[in-house]
This record gives sequence, structure tokens and C-alpha cells, in this order.
Amino acid sequence: MKPSTRAGLLFISPWLVGFCVFTLFPFAASFYYSFCWYDGLKPPQWIGLENYHRLLFEEPLFWKSVWNTLYYAFFAVPLGIVFGVGIALLLNMNVRGIAIYRTIFFLPSIVPAVASSVLWMWLLNPQFGVINTLLRLIGISGPGWIASPGWSKPSLVLMALWGVGGTMVIYLAGLQDIPQSLYEAAELDGANAWRRTVHITLPVLTPVIFFNVVMGLIGAFQYFTQAFVMTHGGPVDSTLFYNLYLFNEAFAYLDFGYASALAWVLFLLVSVLTLILFKTQGRWVHYAD
Repeated sequence: MKPSTRAGLLFISPWLVGFCVFTLFPFAASFYYSFCWYDGLKPPQWIGLENYHRLLFEEPLFWKSVWNTLYYAFFAVPLGIVFGVGIALLLNMNVRGIAIYRTIFFLPSIVPAVASSVLWMWLLNPQFGVINTLLRLIGISGPGWIASPGWSKPSLVLMALWGVGGTMVIYLAGLQDIPQSLYEAAELDGANAWRRTVHITLPVLTPVIFFNVVMGLIGAFQYFTQAFVMTHGGPVDSTLFYNLYLFNEAFAYLDFGYASALAWVLFLLVSVLTLILFKTQGRWVHYAD
């Protein structure tokens, strides 16, 4: 081995050790445990495909958690895209004090998830929450929000829109990267603001939109903190999202083998959906070249 190669390996050895111990080994171990009964206290016992059979055919909560997660992803991701692009278009205007407005819209995205969850628990309280109090002032009886099985998931979708400022910044960067010559040529051809947005801004912005769709979908399937803090999966399992179900099986019931099987099913599900998105990008994503 060359001295330069040896020196390079020594320099990156802390990262290599950390990767092997904290990423590669847990990744491989979880795959093995998914075929075992394992409670973390006794040695794992090989049971084959029993965990996978159980989650597919014996556990109704598995399908309930899948449905809740798909519901959240179906509404939260598209609405996040629409609101993110809309706010970015507004904040891309050259008006006085625009930096202040951008900061205001970005601030919610850097608030810790637990803190924002506690805040929204207060806002959405059916009895003395701010939202229902304001609705009562105009003669509207507000819903039960997170205390109602029918409104719990829409409440969390609404809460997700509060933190759309993170993606808004990415859209804003994409908007400012669009060549002004395209807009000038369109104006010379008589295109109004709406046509310039539809035929120039959105098509050129599609790579950024595609990136946020992929990341938003992955994030939606990993949704956990807000549901854990605010609802604990209730009421009536209406907010029992996939990751919360996995967490309960692993750390509440100490069924690490079954939880590992859940984790691998989630990995496969997200991989398939991401692959489908990549297969469809050729139809609607427009790159510069």
C-alpha cells in the first residue's frame, strides 16, 4: 500500500468506523432481526417469514398505519408544493422590505418540531384554542381538530403547511436562477404575467419541484414527531402513522424483530414510490439541456 493511500485511509478512518458501527451494522442487523423473534433481552430466535406474514395478514393496525400515512402524504405533499411555490412567487417580487417578509415566512421551518407541536396543541384545542375561539367570534362552531377522528389528520396536514418556509427558500433560489432574457423575450411577444408564469416559470422550475416532491414523499412516510407529541396515535388510531406504529412495536412492546420487518417494508415501499417518481420525471420535468 502506498504511503499516500495509507495516510488517506487513516484520515478518513473515524468516518469509516462510525459508518460501519452506526450505519452498516444496524442496517444488516435489522435485516437479520426481521426474520427473528427478538425482544432485546434474550438472544434472537429464527422464525423465518413469520413477522412478514403477521404484518400482512394478522395485524389490522399495520394497514391502518399505512392508510394514515398515505392519506397524509397524498394531501400534505401536493399542498406543500402549491403553497411553497405560491409563497416563493410572491417573495420573489422586488418590493420594499422583502428580506423581512422572507425571514418571517422562513422562521416557522426552523422552530423545533416538539416546540411547534406544543404550540399547535394549544391553537387546535377544541375548548379554549385560539382557532376555535376566533371562529366562535364570527358565529362558527369549530371542529374537534386533533381530538376528533375525522379532523385529526386534516389538522396535521394544516400544521405541516405552517412550516412550508423551508421548501419556499429552495423554490426562491430556483426562481432567481431563471434567466431574465426568457421573460424579456416573452414580453416582446406580448405574453402577460399569467402566461409568463405558466409557460416559463413553472416549466423551468420543475427540477426544483421534482426534488421537493421526492424529499416531501420520503419525509411524509417518516412522519413521527408531531403525531407522537400531540396525539400518540389517537383518537381511535386515526393518527397512528407508520413510523409511530413501528416505534410502539419496538420500544413500547419490545418486539424488535417485528419492528425490523416493519422497517424493511417501509424501506421497500419508499424505494418503489421513489422509483416510480423517477420513471415519470421524463414526462414533466424540464432540464436546462
